[in-house]
Amino acid sequence: MKRKRAVGPPPRPTKEQLAAAVDLVLPDLIAPNLRILFCGINPGLYTAAIGHHFGRPGNRFWPALHRSGFTPRQFAPWEEHLLLDLNIGITNLVRRTTAAASSLSDDEYRTGSKRLAAKARKFRPRVIAFLGIGSYRVGFSRPKAAPGLQSETLGDSALWVLPSPSGLNANHQLDDLVALFAELREWVDKG
Repeated sequence: MKRKRAVGPPPRPTKEQLAAAVDLVLPDLIAPNLRILFCGINPGLYTAAIGHHFGRPGNRFWPALHRSGFTPRQFAPWEEHLLLDLNIGITNLVRRTTAAASSLSDDEYRTGSKRLAAKARKFRPRVIAFLGIGSYRVGFSRPKAAPGLQSETLGDSALWVLPSPSGLNANHQLDDLVALFAELREWVDKG
């Protein structure tokens, strides 16, 4: 389903639109040779219903991205297209939309990691920043992976692991996310 680029905030989705969002696929925001390709776990119902990455109110991706220095101001989800001007893209490990990532199976994570590897070969981002430590551990068979730069790569792309910015992730507060995002930005800026 092709969506028009929004000019302002989309209306809050209805219960019916949220229920119908399980059938929607959120397109990647991607281009060749990006500095960073952020990889979320999978789209949530709210995000899919409005058609913009990290769209649910309370998701901390956009504030963390700005406060860590990646963007000149805090973008709104419907301004996601502006990231491409900064050589930043967004994709998801699993395309299937769910109410929570806990609904996904280990097989979906592993299949998603293969799809992500194909995107890395095709688009060749400098680094893929994976947003979800537990999902990364399962999808890439790295049970002890910790946040930060990983020893393995996907094609020519470095791999960096960050916590999920979802508001459901109570293990990391916004200040923690900002500090971890800033480490990634500093690494990218050096290189």
